[in-house]
Amino acid sequence: MTQQAPLPNRPLAGITVLDFGQVYQGPYATLLMAQAGADVIKIEPPQGEPLRRRAPPGKSTTFPIAMLNSNKRAIALNLKDERGRELLFRMVKKGDVLLENFAPGVMDRLGVGWSVLHEINPRLVYATGSGYGITGPDRDNLAMDLTIQAVGGLIAATGFPEGPPLKSGPAVVDFISGIHLYAAVVTALFKRERTGEGRLVEVAMQEAAYPTITSQLHAYHDTGKRPERTGNASHGRVPINVYPAKDGYVAMNLAVEEHWHSLLKAMGREDMRDDPRFCDNAARVAHREETDAAIAAWTRTLGKMEIFAIAKQRRIPLAPVREVDEVMHDPHMHERGFLQEIEHDEIGRITVPSSPLRLHGADKVAVTPSPKLRQHNAEIYGGWLGLSPDDIAGLERDGVI
Repeated sequence: MTQQAPLPNRPLAGITVLDFGQVYQGPYATLLMAQAGADVIKIEPPQGEPLRRRAPPGKSTTFPIAMLNSNKRAIALNLKDERGRELLFRMVKKGDVLLENFAPGVMDRLGVGWSVLHEINPRLVYATGSGYGITGPDRDNLAMDLTIQAVGGLIAATGFPEGPPLKSGPAVVDFISGIHLYAAVVTALFKRERTGEGRLVEVAMQEAAYPTITSQLHAYHDTGKRPERTGNASHGRVPINVYPAKDGYVAMNLAVEEHWHSLLKAMGREDMRDDPRFCDNAARVAHREETDAAIAAWTRTLGKMEIFAIAKQRRIPLAPVREVDEVMHDPHMHERGFLQEIEHDEIGRITVPSSPLRLHGADKVAVTPSPKLRQHNAEIYGGWLGLSPDDIAGLERDGVI
């Protein structure tokens, strides 16, 4: 009897994920799975997922594709064709997880929804991410990161009081909900280890975003009034703000009085310590503009990294406001191995992240570049499902894979 090779020492080694994730939310969830050791098979329609279609002519990779789909294998599959659905059924029999973030009901209309696939493989964990959830009166509302930021209260909370509400620059809700989707899958797999049964798990972007407005909920609870936007400041603590430097800005968040006293020493303004306008947080909130003006008078005289060095020495919670290129080349994240430079044969040398989940004692997963569309058709359909080269060629010719 042939013995199987032992699995690598990685938490999700031996788990096969059928990844229908698209754009940011789904692919980030499955990226975390891949970097925890799962075999993630990225399944796309023959024309590629939406981010593929933004690639230059003749190529199938954009920077987001490369960043969010490393360590995966890629195939094409047309679920609108009966032969495509049959191929999916064969994969589901052998798989552990199927993840998708289509609009609610899309997979059901194609005949490959949870109820169908659960019958084929009762151990399957089926994960779905959507804007508003798969039930409820709003389930069919169209959802994008921006619209969920709007309906979820994030935009109303962002901006300056005299200006309009602002969206977050990054696509925060896509990634917050992607993390929740990963957690839902891993939780379901943990339960399956005990019961042997798979289950349907879902994450609604709106619900994943709700906890981010905790500070605004706090203010509303305490006052009964809608909190005003505060720009870079805080409703209840001063100083919390962004201050100008000679060459940019620094962000400061002083949580306790010891931080304030340390800042006064750094500024050479210990005279402010006993001033009734600044003697405690309540006084500083009442004299917010004067407090911020005194701090800005000091920060303007120094470069942002000079201020940062002083703050580090005195244990003041402060950081330079960095631009995207500064963040991408951060020495600390490169030293820890979170950021790595790799060569991608379609878009050149790029910086990509590994998983923020540090699983100490597990084997490290080396970063491999994201695959091209259909790159692993032969490997998956031939090596895994056992189709002949002629069968694969015919399915590709007919637009099934």
